[in-house]
Amino acid sequence: MAQLIVRPYTANDRHQWDAFVEASNNGTMFHLQRFLDYHPEDKWQWHHLMVFDAQHLVAVIPGGINARGEFWSPTGASYGGVVTADISFEKSLAIVDAFRHYCTSHDIKHAFLIPPPLIYTLNYSQHVEYAMLYRKADFELHYISHAIELKRGENFLDSFDQTARKSIRKILRERKITIYDSDDYQTFHRILTENKAKHGARATHTLDDLLRLRELVPDKLKLMMVYHGAEPIAGSLLFLANRKVVLCFYNMLRYEFEHLRPIYLVMHETVRWAMDNGYEWVDIGVSQDTKDANPMTPSLGLIAFKERFDARGILRSTYHLTMP
Repeated sequence: MAQLIVRPYTANDRHQWDAFVEASNNGTMFHLQRFLDYHPEDKWQWHHLMVFDAQHLVAVIPGGINARGEFWSPTGASYGGVVTADISFEKSLAIVDAFRHYCTSHDIKHAFLIPPPLIYTLNYSQHVEYAMLYRKADFELHYISHAIELKRGENFLDSFDQTARKSIRKILRERKITIYDSDDYQTFHRILTENKAKHGARATHTLDDLLRLRELVPDKLKLMMVYHGAEPIAGSLLFLANRKVVLCFYNMLRYEFEHLRPIYLVMHETVRWAMDNGYEWVDIGVSQDTKDANPMTPSLGLIAFKERFDARGILRSTYHLTMP
């Protein structure tokens, strides 16, 4: 196999990069330049990489360099890592070797890569991950995410636990609360901010960030709001990550309406919509105890709640490569 060439991304590569990601086997919206463009230009020290076999683009690696001179992929996103087509192991190993050679030649001693979990690959493959491990990568962290496989068909509600089934059927029967698609990002973000503050946390995105994302990737966002009469009481912002997975990036509610169980309605509508639109998984996010000093500590209560909806644990792992 001819030696692969790695070079930094430039603005002139934008169309080629995004077209490659959209057609790839494991790319997501988080790998797109049009998604990453929501960040101010000077927020990160970007260092996106493109890998070529002769003139043929075979991989892209979004990322940046931190203050310690380490390469991180992603930077400013949820998932990064090496994006490829559905390629052989030999080609995967060559890409990893080319990346390692690039890092060594640019005095980058450490690289950390967080690829999307396996469920995001269109054709299941972990060739790149194994190639990194073969080249002596270790793991920095593992997080536990939870995701719902959309394999139950129109009877998906039967796979939810008894509490969820009973609650959802009562909500649909009584119609005290309703759920609709929305464009009211301002109200959503206000409630989200109040919701996060209750737990001593902050939302990843400001309102301006969300409005900017709505401009840049409108085809990748779906906002749903739950109403009690005309009163907005809960909602969910879905990221349509790729052709296979819908990611519940934010769920929020006003706690004075918690007794109406609006998140149960959100989960029902999310699963129904994703299934009807041809997706295979609903990712409902990481399930860590963010107040614990150990970032890998699971939130048992949150996990138990997610399991009510037939969600299963999915690993989100950080690979660490040390250069020779």
